[in-house]
Amino acid sequence: MKKKIVGTGLGLYGLVCFMLLFGADAEAYIDPSVMTYVIQAVAGVVIALGAVIGIYWRRARRKIGNKLGLDENRGKEKESDEIKVTDI
Repeated sequence: MKKKIVGTGLGLYGLVCFMLLFGADAEAYIDPSVMTYVIQAVAGVVIALGAVIGIYWRRARRKIGNKLGLDENRGKEKESDEIKVTDI
């Protein structure tokens, strides 16, 4: 059985609407360096999303390859693990 928390649904929505409709105007100065922070934040989000998409793309490709029986190392050369030591 789910417990319902009283006042969080409509009350929170109403509060946000009230704040947006009846907000006060502010005379504020935005420093030019704020734009640098915004650019850094946007770049960070884009880079993080690219990394996440890349990771999940590789996982999906590997999973599909395994289902279809494809070997991703088919055309690659493999080195042997032997280490040869010669005296000079």
